[in-house]
Amino acid sequence: MVSLQEQLLKAGLVNKGKIKQAHHDKSKQKKVERQSGTQSVDEARLAALEAQHRNLERTRELNAQRVATANQKAIMAQIVQMVQQSRQSKGAGDIAYNFTHGTTIERIHVSAEVQAHLVAGRLVIVKLGSTAELVPRIVADKIAERDPSLVVYVKKTSASIDEDDPYAAFQVPDDLMW
Repeated sequence: MVSLQEQLLKAGLVNKGKIKQAHHDKSKQKKVERQSGTQSVDEARLAALEAQHRNLERTRELNAQRVATANQKAIMAQIVQMVQQSRQSKGAGDIAYNFTHGTTIERIHVSAEVQAHLVAGRLVIVKLGSTAELVPRIVADKIAERDPSLVVYVKKTSASIDEDDPYAAFQVPDDLMW
């Protein structure tokens, strides 16, 4: 087995004087360390440890992102399963029921009985992608715990009326078709 110094010497990259000087400097540094009781700082070793630490932190961050993505997929799968197991029929679909989801107004066609259940709050609309499904309120509350942006609650009108409201005399019915 040939040492690195011998290989560099054969390649002509260093000469015998440089090798002697390197040995002399190294032994001198060790002697100073023994006399003073301190160790010299190895910059290459510190840089390698720092790089290893950065790589470890990056790996931890990537693993946390993977876990978060997997959790989000699992939650979405639970929501889809709950909706599929407990979705209710929309009825004959002779009445257009309008609702707001986010900033858009959307429409589903339901029967009069289903519309009464929606207005009363017994049924709730859940938006999965482009489809709107009807589920019981209990299931909708469980879905809202996981992702509230999918659930469309019908707003109840409050019984208290503001005395400064100029339109207080004009009551809007719950089942108003618009």
